[in-house]
Amino acid sequence: MKALTYHGAHDVRVDNVPDPSIYADDDVILRVTATAICGSDLHLYRGKIPQTEHGDIFGHEFMGEVVETGHGVTNLQKGDRVVVPFVIACGDCFFCHLQQYSACETTNGGHGAALNKKQIPAPAALFGFSHLYGGIPGGQAEYVRVPKANVGPIKVPSTLADDKVLFLSDILPTAWQAVKNAEIGKGSRVAIYGAGPVGLLSAACARYLGAEQIFMVDHNAYRLAFAEQRYGVIPINFDEIDDPAAAIIERTLGNRGVDGVIDAVGFEAKGSKTETLLTNLKIEGSSGKALRQCIAAVRRGGVVSVPGVYAGFIHGFMFGDAFDKGITFKMGQTHVQKWLPELLELIEKGLIHPEEIVTHYMPLDAAAEGYKIFEKREEECRKVILVPGATTPEAARDKVTGIVNTPLMP
Repeated sequence: MKALTYHGAHDVRVDNVPDPSIYADDDVILRVTATAICGSDLHLYRGKIPQTEHGDIFGHEFMGEVVETGHGVTNLQKGDRVVVPFVIACGDCFFCHLQQYSACETTNGGHGAALNKKQIPAPAALFGFSHLYGGIPGGQAEYVRVPKANVGPIKVPSTLADDKVLFLSDILPTAWQAVKNAEIGKGSRVAIYGAGPVGLLSAACARYLGAEQIFMVDHNAYRLAFAEQRYGVIPINFDEIDDPAAAIIERTLGNRGVDGVIDAVGFEAKGSKTETLLTNLKIEGSSGKALRQCIAAVRRGGVVSVPGVYAGFIHGFMFGDAFDKGITFKMGQTHVQKWLPELLELIEKGLIHPEEIVTHYMPLDAAAEGYKIFEKREEECRKVILVPGATTPEAARDKVTGIVNTPLMP
């Protein structure tokens, strides 16, 4: 089969690799009908994630048709059309019973990203996200093995096109959890740092939940313009405004700041030259600029919600300011399985439209070009969907915006 594989920083290729096969009784094999490039895939692409090995298959946002099932699979059968959560969870451990699926204790044979983890088990395995998270081949491929298939894959109705439901795999529940963690509701004021896919869908979720003011901070004018037009955000371009937090605070009642802040940027946020040097030397894991801004912008007693990926030490983390303001931090990988039924219902009712952020539909064969366009934000790119079997961008668009892919199975 064809799959997108890693060959070093900024070097990914679509190669011919062996087809996946059933390994455990509760595995299924999926024919991938749509897969996407995620912002966190760029960390891998840039060589920023340890234990990413040559030949690893990327991709943790995917969906498709079940073509083979293990003997222990009870919830799915051949021909089912499903979206697969990027988190691989067993459903039976302590954390799964708490619906904290990304903390599953049993699926990850890797170390995880914690530097000081002691005896605590690693968190859940993730598709296509280095050997720190299990080394499980991802879904930017024609076929993929899905472990723990009784826990997670959700059947989607034939009345919904692939691009409407694909992001149930990651970025929609990630945005939803981020907004829920920030305790955003009717009348809330929220600031979102980062106008990438998670940031944009966080704005969509915040608007649906009744937020009164939504500030969005980024330096990509075209993404800010889209968010302003579609979600009514107040855009702040940090290439033009040196201190976004101050600009946010002065627009809030009594200069209190916002109720919640969402850091949808993560550890590759731009910082000063010194901070960038520290990060490149591996002395620090991040410039920390986005987090410092979040701490500054939130009101006393507010919440900083962090869906953006972090690892290692954070430069200039202003813990004293956080203490002084009585801030609550909520963060971590998304408990995708917890949110799927609720979010699928919202999509079915037409209350959330995740597909509207997509700008590029491309054949899987063009995946390397898709990564380049997405990373460099060329062609006003917001989100890329890759389509196995398509030969042109037009064919790719038609396949995933149509109502149903033609099933292989009778």
